[in-house]
Amino acid sequence: MSVHGDDKQSEDPASGLNEEIRLPVDEHIEEEVAENGKKVRARGVYLLPNLITTGALFSGFYAIVAGMSGNFEAAAIAIFVAMVLDGLDGRVARLTDTQSAFGVQYDSLSDMVSFGLAPALVAFSWGLGTLGKFGWAIAFLYAACAALRLARFNTQVDTVDKGVFIGLASPTAAAIVASMVWAGHDVEVGTGLAMIAALVTTAAGLLMVSNFRYTSFKGLDFKGRVPFVMMLAVILVFSLVTIDPAGVLLTLAVLYTLSGPAMWLWGRVHPKPDNRNDKTSDEKAKDRELH
Repeated sequence: MSVHGDDKQSEDPASGLNEEIRLPVDEHIEEEVAENGKKVRARGVYLLPNLITTGALFSGFYAIVAGMSGNFEAAAIAIFVAMVLDGLDGRVARLTDTQSAFGVQYDSLSDMVSFGLAPALVAFSWGLGTLGKFGWAIAFLYAACAALRLARFNTQVDTVDKGVFIGLASPTAAAIVASMVWAGHDVEVGTGLAMIAALVTTAAGLLMVSNFRYTSFKGLDFKGRVPFVMMLAVILVFSLVTIDPAGVLLTLAVLYTLSGPAMWLWGRVHPKPDNRNDKTSDEKAKDRELH
């Protein structure tokens, strides 16, 4: 009797308990800003950008599995595939006007797997494991620095100049580690090479949480016209990559990584002029009144 009574009460609109039947996995609902500026509640998630993010997440997961199986070349390539997909999902979302808070958080979690855990575990399976506890400590250091880098980026995304990255971006750090493993995937790793791998992995991790500034290349206009010689340069880079993918990608990643410390040193040696000495007489008079 009580069961039927409850059913009847739930079907009564006046009872205020009428709720729609929900699946065990509920719909995602978030607030979005409509074209008229008002906030609206949107149900569900956008398929295309999140599908690309899922592909990046799968690539990172596959890299971990391949590394544990000893297939280090495939593991390194999978990390680079994740980098390509990670660069696409945000651009696709902006081009199709399908940005969402869910997509931002999902992308960040995918980055943690693909550019935090995957490079650390692949490097450990390849060479760091030779060093025992010291090796897995280095792998954990890298993974922890990647998590800190992503957390800091998410909290500063609206306050930092979009033309620069504060600290080495996690995809670039992952590229250094992955290309290192790719270049030495068929080499028997001894203690010496394992120590070099530990130094490279440690440097990549610490640079992610540093305050060095790196160009983000977000200001590049891919829709605009470029000089014809630029296309020749792009073709040349592609040609070099096909000759020795691991070596060329490692070289490019290292050069970009060194650009941050190099610009910092250049700023120390050639500091910018202090604009405070160029004040007008009126401004100097105001300063005297304030003091």
